Amino acid sequence: MTEREYDVDLTIDRLGKAKVSNPMRLARFTPDDERVICETNPALIRRDLAAGREPPSFEAAGPRERLFFDPAQVRAGIVTCGGVCPGINDVIRAIVLSLHHHYGVATIFGFRFGYEGLVAAYGHEPKMLTPENVEAIGELGGTVLGTSRGNQDVGLIVDTLVERGVSLLFTIGGDGTQRGAAAIAAEIERRGLPIAVVGIPKTIDNDISLIERSFGFVTATAEARRAVQAAHNEAIAVRNGIGLVKLMGRESGFIAAYSALADSQVNFCLVPESPFTMEALLPALEERLRQRGHAVIAVAEGAGQQLVGREGERDASGNVKFGDIGLFLKSAIKEYFARAGMPISMKYIDPSYIIRSLPANAYDSAYCLLLGFNAVHAAMSGRTNMLVGYWNNQYTHVPIPAAVRRRKQIDPDDWLWTNVLLATGQPRDLT
Repeated sequence: MTEREYDVDLTIDRLGKAKVSNPMRLARFTPDDERVICETNPALIRRDLAAGREPPSFEAAGPRERLFFDPAQVRAGIVTCGGVCPGINDVIRAIVLSLHHHYGVATIFGFRFGYEGLVAAYGHEPKMLTPENVEAIGELGGTVLGTSRGNQDVGLIVDTLVERGVSLLFTIGGDGTQRGAAAIAAEIERRGLPIAVVGIPKTIDNDISLIERSFGFVTATAEARRAVQAAHNEAIAVRNGIGLVKLMGRESGFIAAYSALADSQVNFCLVPESPFTMEALLPALEERLRQRGHAVIAVAEGAGQQLVGREGERDASGNVKFGDIGLFLKSAIKEYFARAGMPISMKYIDPSYIIRSLPANAYDSAYCLLLGFNAVHAAMSGRTNMLVGYWNNQYTHVPIPAAVRRRKQIDPDDWLWTNVLLATGQPRDLT
């Protein structure tokens, strides 16, 4: 059987037996044995059962009737790392509200400037978080705690947690942040400490495995749609108009793909998962102009890196520094049509940092609230080295090692990309 994304160990680590009664008065708590089936195809579920395999499933998220931690003894910490995206402040707010109102936790540290804030030598004094001072932060973009990239000494981080008396650490960030969280959890386990580490996956590219949708993605796609609409309006206003929009997506082109589906105004969607060459793209673009008189191109930042890549250079997070595919295409397209003697009018739009710094829309804000609530419920029950996920319209617990094992990408043979091709009308093969 072909390996599926979720054919991995989905067991969630726990610090110990939960013996403390939950102070919340709820009609229903989530039983520890409640599961969320990964597969949606009944035929594949039957195949698992016929082979004597239990169909893969996630542990369901939600408040537990029994807790590992006594809320009166808990101190919590929150850290945000990596690039900003819509919804970070909403997640911070949700965690604080749940800790305070659901469990009565009085002390919540907001560690400043990413993992630097957990290393004493940097001198970043944590911000004390309360329901009052997080009340309106969802209206702001970015992160009120600040952020940074790069690795820090795990031993020093755990030293800070011990010195501050932190029992729960919430890590808001992408795959690099969560790899760091897994390393922190491993050091905590090595020392035999009762500290839970729970992540909330933050990636505007929607590229963390085993997470159906990351927070901020809906907001980002809606704003990307506005950029595409602007490019389309510019393109149709003139003869041989071309609108070129560069969007986020280092290794996964989900934002570009969904922007192409939003209004069917994109004629060429270029993503990292589907290679292209200029020898194929430029004649196809010329043909589009001759037939319709205008064209819109949406390109993910990680597309076409074989044309512009900077091999060997890396940023503070360890990511390969990419060449600017947007500016490369802008120049190459102009040169091509100049040689062909065909006048064009090109407008180039790069809304990347505008999109990243937006506050979340209503849908993402609600999603962030529930991710934050479920992160607190998981941590209070003693679960650790895990992320709060979302799968088949249900909130889940996902082991960090499974989630960061590989990057989620568009499958060029799946229905999403097939529908992008149908919406754009571009050739399937641009190589």
